[in-house]
Amino acid sequence: MKKTIFLSFCTSFMMVVIFTSCKSGLTPLASQYIQSEPQPLELVATKVPVTVNATFPPKWFNKKASLVVTPVLRYSNGEATGTSYTYQGEKVAGNGQVIPSKAGASVVLKSTFDYVPAMQNSQLYLTFQAKVGNKTIALPDVQIGSGVLSTEALLNPASETPSIAADQFQRVIKEAYDANILFLIQQAELRSGELKKGELVDWKDIVKSANTAPNQSVSVEISAYASPDGGYDLNEKLAEKRETSTANYLSKELKKAKVKAPVTARYTAQDWDGFKELVEKSTIQDKDLILRVLSMYSDSEQREREIKNISAVYSDLAETILPQLRRSRLTANIEIIGKSDEEIASLAVSNPRSLNVEELLYAATLTSTEDAKAAIYKKVIELFPNDARGFNNLGATEFAQGKLDVAESSFNKALKLSSSLPEANLNLGWIALSKGNTDLASQYFGKASGAQGLTNAIAYLDVLKGNYSQAAKAFGQTANNNAAVAQILAKDYNAAQASLNAIPSPNADTYYLKAIVAARTNNINSVADNLKQSIALDAKKATQALSDVEFAKYVANAVFLKAVTK
Repeated sequence: MKKTIFLSFCTSFMMVVIFTSCKSGLTPLASQYIQSEPQPLELVATKVPVTVNATFPPKWFNKKASLVVTPVLRYSNGEATGTSYTYQGEKVAGNGQVIPSKAGASVVLKSTFDYVPAMQNSQLYLTFQAKVGNKTIALPDVQIGSGVLSTEALLNPASETPSIAADQFQRVIKEAYDANILFLIQQAELRSGELKKGELVDWKDIVKSANTAPNQSVSVEISAYASPDGGYDLNEKLAEKRETSTANYLSKELKKAKVKAPVTARYTAQDWDGFKELVEKSTIQDKDLILRVLSMYSDSEQREREIKNISAVYSDLAETILPQLRRSRLTANIEIIGKSDEEIASLAVSNPRSLNVEELLYAATLTSTEDAKAAIYKKVIELFPNDARGFNNLGATEFAQGKLDVAESSFNKALKLSSSLPEANLNLGWIALSKGNTDLASQYFGKASGAQGLTNAIAYLDVLKGNYSQAAKAFGQTANNNAAVAQILAKDYNAAQASLNAIPSPNADTYYLKAIVAARTNNINSVADNLKQSIALDAKKATQALSDVEFAKYVANAVFLKAVTK
């Protein structure tokens, strides 16, 4: 009798693999000798990997035989070929893995297929090319799997929220204006020359103007100081007197101008902070040495003593720095109150030219529809054509409406005006992903630092790389379908359910993903309920569910069938 070649491979459904001998034909082999993983096949990082572990029992492999085994994934209108493995007997001259006839051997076959959507409904086969000597042996293909678990493919870049370039609108703009009244050494009397100088006259005009403006409010601060030279007690009394004399003067001036503004006053005995600031800005000799003294000592007397010891510069300090510290500083704090939301929203429609670019961009945030936002952004482009934010934000409304080609054009126009605009780069990255160009998307995302939504983009790329746990963590508290896909793939079903429940406007994909979570947690009633809602929003989901391996264990379940069939 001729020796026989034996092979064994297991299907995901525990099918029995059959073998051929040159003389006796097909011979069954127990499935205990084979293990195929994963079962079912699963889409991972845009690929479909499979590993088959097989054992050739002792005395099964013909010493003169050679065998080429190739996994093939077949689907509607196509097939994908995996890696071929060659095995040979001990008397065969070749480069294949030698299988000892007497001892047998264990082998591992690994293959990876590039995923296409049609693979969801597919069959995995092993094909064989066998020879004994010069004779070719015909062996039938053996099916070892069915379907691909393709939940990763439910990722949808077009479902992400595009990034809006923010406006800089401020309801209240705060401004501060200062004026100084200088005093002579060890004196607190106001001098006529100081009160008539232009700096103070202009400051009082600003206060009066702000007080009468209908959209402004003003308050005044008085800060009186003494220079650091001299004893602390003396300087404290001196600074207090300067505060009093300045406050009395200002009270009379405000009353004369009919300005009703709140006034607060304080004094500082020794103005070391002002001293340090003036020294830093000066070109005085030994400046660094003086600053070092200030950093080394906190005691006022010690500081003054050490600085006076630097005799070469102390006279210069007394002439140029210290006189500027004998002062009262008047600060007018003005708040300019902008237009109300109602005014801005109305003017954006009736008279957009009356709004500045920040107000007009802000107006779009007050609307509730993409069409209304788009109308405002078109006005931004018309009135402020050199501001890239108008084009980017118009593109965002087009993106949200599913007009990806139109949106891409708008984003590119934004980049022509500002190539570093992070929001436009981020949005073009989503466009690239929608076209399947992951490398280009990564390039755009790399230029999107600071854009709102960048974290989601990085998480999305992590999913495509198969880093599911990392992606789920990166999505954080994001409540959208893509975050739920990452969490499902990371097998964090509680987090996925929480994300899906938090989506404010669930769509057909949202309910479909809820059904997947229910299937993976063995809740058939929830599977059915969520599929019904998904199909009600998109009838195509019924066909998708019937062929989806996620629901394979329910294909004969009456509750499931009722949910997906009319």
